Amino acid sequence: MKTDILPATEIQTALEVLQNGGIVAFPTDTVYGLGALAFDNSAIESIYVAKNRPIEKAIPVLVGDVKDFEVVASSIPEMAKRFAEKFLPGPLTCVIPKKSSLPPAISSTNTVAVRIPNHPDALNLLKLAGAMAVTSANISGAESPVTAKEVYKQLNGRIPLILDGGKTPGGIPSTLVDCTKETPIILREGPISLERLLSVLK
Repeated sequence: MKTDILPATEIQTALEVLQNGGIVAFPTDTVYGLGALAFDNSAIESIYVAKNRPIEKAIPVLVGDVKDFEVVASSIPEMAKRFAEKFLPGPLTCVIPKKSSLPPAISSTNTVAVRIPNHPDALNLLKLAGAMAVTSANISGAESPVTAKEVYKQLNGRIPLILDGGKTPGGIPSTLVDCTKETPIILREGPISLERLLSVLK
């Protein structure tokens, strides 16, 4: 497979790849992500193949707007709505009840992790493509890439397209919070502390 690198403005090309069952790497507010359309099971499975990712690891969903939570969630807890209003777009991923029509390749559980990245190129793509299953654009276990060249170095020949939006901020992954219980439970520490989350619920 030939891997093309195009400017992040070439969204139409990316949409064509996605709509034809392909996967695309693109910049986010943390690192470069590798994504497929959220309801395309075979495309999501090809993310696992490209990354050598263990199949039991769930893949988060990125959306371009809070209203798109409804696309992937069977219900949206009030807690998640309040967190989204306060912290998204940004480094917070909310675990919420999963819509049953979401492909099994995203998650074998009854929940899905959803985030809105705070990056213009990612938001432009997501607003046009809709919800996407996205994980870091690297070989599983290798360093997460912050430039298109770093993605190419790891995934050349494994994916059809990389959108180059320059260097991403990198740094800490988002805070992962379970919003399905009575109180928020931090599943992965990140930039947004439990104290800040709790303050929104007061």
